[in-house]
Amino acid sequence: MLRSSPYGLTSRSPYFPRIQCALRYPIRPRSFHLSSESFSANTVNDTQPLSRKRASRPWIYPATLFLVGIGGLASYHYSDEFRHSVLAMVRSSRVARAAVLGILDYKVTLSRNYASQEEHDNALSECHTRSALRVRHALLLNGGIFIKLGQHMASMIILPLEWSSTMRPLQDQCDPTSYDDLQAMFITDLGQTIDETFESFNPKPIGVASLAQLQHPHLAEFADVDMKMVERSLHAIKWVFPEFEFTWLGDEMKINLPKEMDFTHEAANAIRVKSQFKDLITTLYIPKIINAHKRVLIMEFIEGARPDNLEYLAAHNIDRNKVSLELAEIFGQMIHLNGFFHADPHPGNLLIRPSSPSSKSPRNFEIVLLDHGQYFYLEPDTRINYSKFWLSLMKPASPSTIAERRHLAGLVANIPEDLYPIFEAALTGRTEGSWDQSVDATLNIPQTQSEAEREHIRNSVATREGLILDIFDVLRRVPRIMLMIFKVNDLLRGLDHDLMTTHSNIRVFLVTAKYCMRAVWRDERERISRGTNLLSFLYQYATGWLSFKKDYYSLTLVETAMDTKASTIKFWAWLLGLRHGYRAAHAAASGLSV
Repeated sequence: MLRSSPYGLTSRSPYFPRIQCALRYPIRPRSFHLSSESFSANTVNDTQPLSRKRASRPWIYPATLFLVGIGGLASYHYSDEFRHSVLAMVRSSRVARAAVLGILDYKVTLSRNYASQEEHDNALSECHTRSALRVRHALLLNGGIFIKLGQHMASMIILPLEWSSTMRPLQDQCDPTSYDDLQAMFITDLGQTIDETFESFNPKPIGVASLAQLQHPHLAEFADVDMKMVERSLHAIKWVFPEFEFTWLGDEMKINLPKEMDFTHEAANAIRVKSQFKDLITTLYIPKIINAHKRVLIMEFIEGARPDNLEYLAAHNIDRNKVSLELAEIFGQMIHLNGFFHADPHPGNLLIRPSSPSSKSPRNFEIVLLDHGQYFYLEPDTRINYSKFWLSLMKPASPSTIAERRHLAGLVANIPEDLYPIFEAALTGRTEGSWDQSVDATLNIPQTQSEAEREHIRNSVATREGLILDIFDVLRRVPRIMLMIFKVNDLLRGLDHDLMTTHSNIRVFLVTAKYCMRAVWRDERERISRGTNLLSFLYQYATGWLSFKKDYYSLTLVETAMDTKASTIKFWAWLLGLRHGYRAAHAAASGLSV
């Protein structure tokens, strides 16, 4: 039984050992009277054993911490859910830190008073650079899909130049997989070492940019972590800001990331696109596939340089204007005729090399396409309607043409009329209305997009009320494959700009228009051939063919005029550089500083 005492409870039950539980405060009896001396003595004597017990067990706290640490370590190694949660917290904290510091940096920079507009612009430029460097550092530490995000940021014209230039190294200068990890992977997947596989092997990579090259052997795990983190973050954003709806991005990543990490899928894409171009006279070259496993892909070694390396182009007498046009030819064939296109043609995935005597290239160079993990297929109806939409942009802006454009935009991209201007600007890289306002009155060909217009696009995104929400609405409505086409267009326009071409940047649009004409005529020809009336077939075929040839050769004449003008500009640059010698003249004509 338990007996109460002034300072605790005592058990004298035969079933329990003697227990005395000291209380912090004495229990007040009904009649309680003690002298201060006896109270102090009794209190001290009763609490001394407890103090000695506490003092005799100093190992409890370290032991508890040790057991918690062991438990956490075991959970990290044996529980995927726990490990993923920890990794997600670490990886998201890096990005969050960069974002918070960037926001504070912008707030401080923009809140200051400056003596002049020039001083304000310089301070803002420095802030852009600092913020971009923080974000790039976080993306590099996280790797994986974050590298892909940085690569796309490098080609977005709506971002300040400081941001795009800072992100550009992510296209081919990421941290490589260690040699030891590669060795272990070869043994696991191929059953032999690197030395047994190759006659010679350079452990220092030439370039690292592909998602599948970034973090093996832990890439698959990090991809799962990042996918969960991105998915939860996007749902949180949607809950807090319903108008900023990005959950479709997580769904798209779930589909495409596993494909990009599977090298057998990449090898199949490379073989397929190579077969589609095998009978064409083209500058495109696809490296040969030697061996393909899920995590190991061995391809033909190619020497070359990035297409925007003007020094390399000048050293090999490669015309930078032709490089830009050939890229437009290659992707015009892929998108508008084949319907199967490479969706990530940033400069890190392209090489330029001089053509060999056995090459089928019509130029003195070849364009080598790398990283075939990300391809998309366009359904025939979407491909034809998209081609018709491009052709409608080339027509004079009459009420019927404008109505046709908006109708086709609805068919191709599910775009309502009120969002059409945003869709056209995203597709063409022109500000609203500038496509029609800047056309040549005779030929209906838009003139070059000035740097002022590019800057206007960036400023419009930042300052126009409601524009950001409209852009998000467009991105939410547009089919995912159209977003990939937007991306390809952005990358090709950015590359044309980086090449410092002397032709109008509308020149590449003419190449696209010619492929659209061929696609629409081929579809029309197939439709006509299904008719049963011979006279009707002959009439429709003849009129369709004459219309196609008339428009096609009209564009060819415009191309010739533009190319002549571009060559004249280069010739004048050569003459101006000739004052400093022949080499200086060649450098000036190649777009290099003299």
